[in-house]
Amino acid sequence: MYKQRIVIKVGTNVMTNRDNKIVRPVLKQLVRQIAELYERDIITILVSSGSVIAGKEVLGKSSIKNKTQKRQVYSAIGQPRMMRLYYNIFHDYGMKCAQVLPTKRDFSPGIHRQNMINCCEGLLAEGVIPIANEDDAVSVTMSMFSDNDELASLIAQLINADKLIILTDIHGVYTGHPDAENSNLISNIDPSENLDKYIQENDKGEGEGRGGMGSKLDYAQQAAAHNIPTYIANGKKDNTIIDIIDGKAVGTKVSL
Repeated sequence: MYKQRIVIKVGTNVMTNRDNKIVRPVLKQLVRQIAELYERDIITILVSSGSVIAGKEVLGKSSIKNKTQKRQVYSAIGQPRMMRLYYNIFHDYGMKCAQVLPTKRDFSPGIHRQNMINCCEGLLAEGVIPIANEDDAVSVTMSMFSDNDELASLIAQLINADKLIILTDIHGVYTGHPDAENSNLISNIDPSENLDKYIQENDKGEGEGRGGMGSKLDYAQQAAAHNIPTYIANGKKDNTIIDIIDGKAVGTKVSL
């Protein structure tokens, strides 16, 4: 029986460099921490972006003019590459991982939601790490999540996670713009308060991704409202996940 179950979301900006190339050592650092948690009887669902970037690395420049279709193509090409990267790294640690590609309807009440629960619970029971990503190859318009922050929050609620950790490329939520000299990191945020005051100053966007700080705070607030403490922290920094689990003051905690 696992002591805890947590959901970790890693965004595109965490795993890429300035040239928008996937940085394998970052993925290895991520998996190393998940493996360490596993040894502590803490099991993880990983929500990972990266399929579109991976597809661009494989295909290069596309001649497709339609942006939605182009994203579908890049994602369809890049998703197996992302899974191959993760599979090889997890294998190095003696662990197994699995691909889960939900769409928004999989969280609607009814058979689709139950199928999603059964899949996640079955994988967790076998000690397999589910790696979830929105199925960008088929998710368009009404079936789309706003971004993987929403997906991570929904999965955390679905499995009654003990924690949700949203990894980004800054240390957390600040009192002003993260690059401003007089801006300070906020350690704790009460999800019942109006978070709009934090969003405008902190929202740098996600580069190649769809989310930004506004999205992170919105879905952190929703998870926290379901009694799931949520952390927004720097995924490029060594040992961030382990430090959060160990109760160290890392990032911004959104919790009741």
